[in-house]
Amino acid sequence: MSARFPRRTAATCALLVAATGLTACNGLTPGGGTKSAAPSGPVSTALPTDNATLTVVSSENAGTTKALAEAFHAKHPNITVDFQYTGPDDYDKSLNLKLSSDNAPDLALLNKLGTTVKGNLIRDLDPYTQAYGWDTKYPSTQLDQWRASDDGKQLGTGHLWAAPAGFSVVGVYYNKEIAAKLGIGVPKTRAEFEAALAKAKAAGELPVQLGNLQGHSSFVVQSIVDSVDGAAKTSDWVNGKQGSTVDTRGGADAATTLSDWAKKSYLPEGANGTDLPGSVAAFTKGSGLFLFDGSWDAQVIDKAAPGKVGFLPFPGPDAASKATGIGTSVAYAIPAKSKNPDLAAAFLDFMNTPEAAQIQFSTGFLPVAHADLVKAPANSVMNEVTAAWGKVNTDNGLVNFFANTDATMNDTLTSQGQQLIGGKTTPDAYLAALQADWLKGHQ
Repeated sequence: MSARFPRRTAATCALLVAATGLTACNGLTPGGGTKSAAPSGPVSTALPTDNATLTVVSSENAGTTKALAEAFHAKHPNITVDFQYTGPDDYDKSLNLKLSSDNAPDLALLNKLGTTVKGNLIRDLDPYTQAYGWDTKYPSTQLDQWRASDDGKQLGTGHLWAAPAGFSVVGVYYNKEIAAKLGIGVPKTRAEFEAALAKAKAAGELPVQLGNLQGHSSFVVQSIVDSVDGAAKTSDWVNGKQGSTVDTRGGADAATTLSDWAKKSYLPEGANGTDLPGSVAAFTKGSGLFLFDGSWDAQVIDKAAPGKVGFLPFPGPDAASKATGIGTSVAYAIPAKSKNPDLAAAFLDFMNTPEAAQIQFSTGFLPVAHADLVKAPANSVMNEVTAAWGKVNTDNGLVNFFANTDATMNDTLTSQGQQLIGGKTTPDAYLAALQADWLKGHQ
């Protein structure tokens, strides 16, 4: 959500994992050198005319996949979708055994690519991509998160191994009442954003609400890196492309900015001791002009501060800059031993229809496609979240979470971010620590 969103919650490992911290649902295990032998060859988009059963295993319990299954069955009454839920911890431990079984499911929620690809446990979806035209239906940054080399080691390139079923995106929430009181418009450039921070501080308002107990200062850092360096370059680093570095123009800008914001008291006192839910609660009570957070908290914010909050992608250097956003998806793979791979692919294709978009949206995800067709109540911040999501997709600007680049990056982001805010390290040392972790994780 790898499919690592920032952290698992009771709702679903794949959706609101980001709600309480940057600890991932699952690590991405780099593969060895075994070439994939997952089956491929002629495929069909024709659906069975006789009765058929599609077996889907998942740890997603927000209701999204189950509702999609019911809608698919309603559209094709002869097809029964057997949705089998397992709690996240048990699911992760048993998934590879399920995939290798002679009774393997037809679709499986995938939380990591490395071992499943290296072990020849899932199908290469490239033939279905061609058959259904997924490469024209999805922005490349959506699908690239689920591409990997045959050994499972290099992400973002190679074959497609899973297809998305719903997304989250990180951007910037803003308090409309504070902005209106101070005469601050929605910032369209980085300079306007910085001017808004200074104006808020001068007026006695907190410029940026932040809870960094679990490392969410990385949302600030990555938002700046993405906007300055661009989605493609930043994705190379997240995906472990050889020769990549975070010590770029955007990286230097981001680390220096976070340090400067702390020195200028643009961040709350005690940020390092506050978790994300705590910062969201403070924000909805009027503490903070801006909050860097994800779409998973939109419903919480709507309920606590109805009609009082907006949302925007972090602005780039100028008004013409392409929109970027941090995010990833829940995604499903077709096991190599699936008995109904063509039917499984048809269900994956259903996930990018207008009907599926509304289901994904109503159960808390951003839709895979057709974001322009989903609507929330008129005063809901979700309408602005959806509009921002549309911009990010139009500009092909989605970048996976920094925490997903390797198994230990989350810990490094947390400790180094706390030290940078606390004045105990420098921007250069912060970037050096991130790059050292990356080099160790991508040897």
